Amino acid sequence: MEKLIECVPNFSEGRDEDVIRQITDTIKSTEGVSLLDVDPGATTNRTVVTFVGSPEAAVEAAFRGIQKASELIDMRKHKGAHPRMGATDVCPFIPVSNVSWEEAIECANRLGKRVGEELKIPVYLYEKAAKDKSRSNLAVIRAGEYEGFAEKIKQPEWKPDFGPAKLNEKAGATAIGAREFLVAYNANLNTKSVRRANSVAFDVREQGRFKTEDGTPSGKKVLDANGEPVRIPGMLKHVKAIGWFVKEYGIAQVSMNLTNIEETPLHAAFDACFEAASKRGLRVTGSEIVGMVPKKCLTDAGRYFLRKQIWSEGASEEELIDIAVRSMGLSELKPFDPKEKVIELKIESGSKSLVKMNLREFCNETLSDSPAPGGGSVAALMGALGASLGGMVANLSAGKRGWDDKLEYFSDWAVKAQKLKDELLHLVDEDTNAFNRVMDAFGLPKGSDEEKKVRAAAIESATKYAAEIPLKVMETASKSYELLAEMAEKGNPASISDVGVGVLATRACIEGAALNVRINLAQLKDENAKSTLNAKMGEIFAYSSMHFANIHKIVIDKLFKA
Repeated sequence: MEKLIECVPNFSEGRDEDVIRQITDTIKSTEGVSLLDVDPGATTNRTVVTFVGSPEAAVEAAFRGIQKASELIDMRKHKGAHPRMGATDVCPFIPVSNVSWEEAIECANRLGKRVGEELKIPVYLYEKAAKDKSRSNLAVIRAGEYEGFAEKIKQPEWKPDFGPAKLNEKAGATAIGAREFLVAYNANLNTKSVRRANSVAFDVREQGRFKTEDGTPSGKKVLDANGEPVRIPGMLKHVKAIGWFVKEYGIAQVSMNLTNIEETPLHAAFDACFEAASKRGLRVTGSEIVGMVPKKCLTDAGRYFLRKQIWSEGASEEELIDIAVRSMGLSELKPFDPKEKVIELKIESGSKSLVKMNLREFCNETLSDSPAPGGGSVAALMGALGASLGGMVANLSAGKRGWDDKLEYFSDWAVKAQKLKDELLHLVDEDTNAFNRVMDAFGLPKGSDEEKKVRAAAIESATKYAAEIPLKVMETASKSYELLAEMAEKGNPASISDVGVGVLATRACIEGAALNVRINLAQLKDENAKSTLNAKMGEIFAYSSMHFANIHKIVIDKLFKA
């Protein structure tokens, strides 16, 4: 599945629209990057830019933005309310989907090395990317700001991680790091009282509240052995919260920052506010996400609420998101549009995709005189349908009356089916993209010997990729056999024919994808690559033949006994 990382560079210019536009245009010019937000502030004289892309594209876009900022912003003339030390003051990477912390940290290191060596700007790594843990806190690095850095950088303990140990007078210094995704999230209360909203906020936030001798907020604070006030911790880790009144809506809210959504996810914050409010005679009527969130925030919440309902979690991403929106009342104050609020969906909304077509449109496109989508994409679609049928049987079995003790077992299989289906649907588009890459390579100029050499290399690379994608389809679809075998043996007997169609679709997918591997291998010149891919294809084909025969026999036997 696609790797997606967010990058949020902060540039020390918030007033000159032309400078801001030039920087963001440079970022947008990077292929594979989507610019999500540009938020300038005149008082702070600072602009926060948010974009996402693959790790490679994000590093390239960030470098281009930092380079342009160093050309256009002169820190010797900069004044603003926000602490800062460079033209690009800070540039964090935040994993969004299918990106590990190791990869995010590697992005910070690659970018830091380029900025230090090519732009001669001192770079400090911070948060999860910090090499020196005493410098992981951004505020510690930035202490003294631009004006104090010329002397600070001379101290041995402040030698930068990359770049010269001398302040770049025009561009200053830059902090580059990897950090958690921060979600701004508000819970709506059926009160206008800020004091009562604060009581709920103190209940849930990590910092909690001060302990008093009489247990009341106005009571005398209890002190520890060092004379410091003792705190009663709140319900949630990694949560900052206060209560406030929102005049626009006429209600009080618990306003929260969730700084680690892996350990304290969105739904945990909602439930904690619900519990704390209920104890105080209040009610959480809904909630609000400020800004954008990764898709996982809402799909995880959807699964959580399905578990609470004692129901199968094997729902589609779309359904999981809808359940999360309804369960947390995200549309109470204004309509919640996932295509605008979910990062991955915002990116996808402007892209052309075969899987967004309805059935008739897809068939019409396949039937047209265009060579793509072709057999490879259709094979991947058949694989997605095979996995979907297996998942359907799992969901039907999970909801079967009298099978309550088997709910978790079938729910887990339905979740796996959804994952396989999504991977294969992604490959429907990717197979067509691979074919188009081959066509683009053939379209390269071939006038000179150098052009011919470049064109030949591009054709070879694109052809290899065009063979690898249907091989990936075979490999992914073959994982459906385990699902279908379990459903044939243990699933709802009334759905055995659906298992049969699922296993036929899976075999058709694998054998169809194999044809596409073979036709591309025939064009490859790299004999080692050809041999490796061919061997892998043979292994999957043999595995498919064996498992198809076993499952198909179970299906036929059960059908004739019915």
